Amino acid sequence: MTQSEQKVVQYLNEAHATELALVNELQAQIAMTPAGAYRSGLETHLAETRDHAERVQRRLGELGAGRNPLQVGLGLAEAAVSQWIALWKAPFNLLRGSGGEEKVLKNARDACASEALEIATYTSIERVARAVGDDRTAALAASIRADEERMLERVLREIPKLADRVVQAEVHGDPSYDVTETGAADAVRDVAEDVRDTARKADTQTRRAARQARKVPGVAQVEGEIKGAVASADDLAIARYDSLNADEIVGKLPELSQIELAKVDAYERKNDNRSTVLGRIDALRGDEPWPGYDELNAGEIRAALAEADDERAEAVRAYERSHKNRSGVLRAAERELANA
Repeated sequence: MTQSEQKVVQYLNEAHATELALVNELQAQIAMTPAGAYRSGLETHLAETRDHAERVQRRLGELGAGRNPLQVGLGLAEAAVSQWIALWKAPFNLLRGSGGEEKVLKNARDACASEALEIATYTSIERVARAVGDDRTAALAASIRADEERMLERVLREIPKLADRVVQAEVHGDPSYDVTETGAADAVRDVAEDVRDTARKADTQTRRAARQARKVPGVAQVEGEIKGAVASADDLAIARYDSLNADEIVGKLPELSQIELAKVDAYERKNDNRSTVLGRIDALRGDEPWPGYDELNAGEIRAALAEADDERAEAVRAYERSHKNRSGVLRAAERELANA
């Protein structure tokens, strides 16, 4: 996949994650909206949004995104995050506002923000795609953007009417409906459960894809740095990290994988920033004998060494000596070097 295609795929993955989250958000909003023109508009857009997600997913497949483990991992991560945001918002939307009319108005305001984000997203995709000569993706983005623009106009037309109903209900004491009678609570619970199930599946797929993505050189270290920047001591591979002194931590560092070293490095730099610890991490960080090496157990490494050349066997020996120092792996490497 070319660099141009990778950039288009990145933006399409972001758009796909947004569409998936919007499906769940729209379901919850529909449940809280009384029958009428506005609810019908939301229902129509829910069908459009599902179609958008399918069309974007299909284009990603045509671009070969499913064959790139790094892109798959990033796409699934985007989807998982978006799904969890939708899960958090659904029950919150039910609780906010003093009455049904106000809940619907607040939801409509959120819908405007969502549509504006979608319009900006697809405008960006269209522009980038045309710049790199991908006319099919550009046409897809333009088509979906047109749907989002129509929906934004529809919601904006509804805002004054919804605001008037809030005044009627909240100021004049004449509510038009009770949100608790729309089945909203049950619907939001159903949506939340659907999102939770989807997020669990996405999380499992993301972990699987991440393992594949780490086979790409440099990905493991970047992943560790990102995780370490937001990690707590409990998230690190070294137990009771904050209670250990520098020498105790240094003694445990060789046991860590490259991703774990990167994670500790980022955590240490934002906290105690001890030169002894950071210096030892720098000495241990480097290329694995092959991408994904740290994900393998000793038996899997010995099996791989049986088909390795002397250069790879030497790389394993040097790496093991400075890291986990597993006797079985070292013996296998020595045996291959002796037979070379």
